Amino acid sequence: MTASPPLRQPCPPGACDCGRDALLENPGADLRILLLTRQEEKRLLERLERLQSLEDLERLQQRMYEQLGLRLHIAPGFNEVRTMRGFEIRIDPLPGLCRKTRQSIPAAIRRGLENHPEIAYRLLDAHDLLGG
Repeated sequence: MTASPPLRQPCPPGACDCGRDALLENPGADLRILLLTRQEEKRLLERLERLQSLEDLERLQQRMYEQLGLRLHIAPGFNEVRTMRGFEIRIDPLPGLCRKTRQSIPAAIRRGLENHPEIAYRLLDAHDLLGG
């Protein structure tokens, strides 16, 4: 008998628009995002806040996609980038992803960029905004 991994607990009724129940009812659905329990989410957010390099951020983006099916896009915003809020951090729509998680992941990345501004400079340079 194999034990299934723990799934994220449902949000209180009316508090979220994640579509968790509809996802569980669909027999062919990708349930990887439900493996992100609240405890695992805390670990992920702490890890995002402790970014060490642009390569570290890119590895985390790849692992989030592989393990959770979560696609994360980070790019300089349309206007000037004067602070970390100038970066556009977008998560592709994904059934089962909690509303609070959709907000906390970009916030954790911004805190990580604030802790290591050299990563932000490398990110800007990767988008050819520093003229290198």
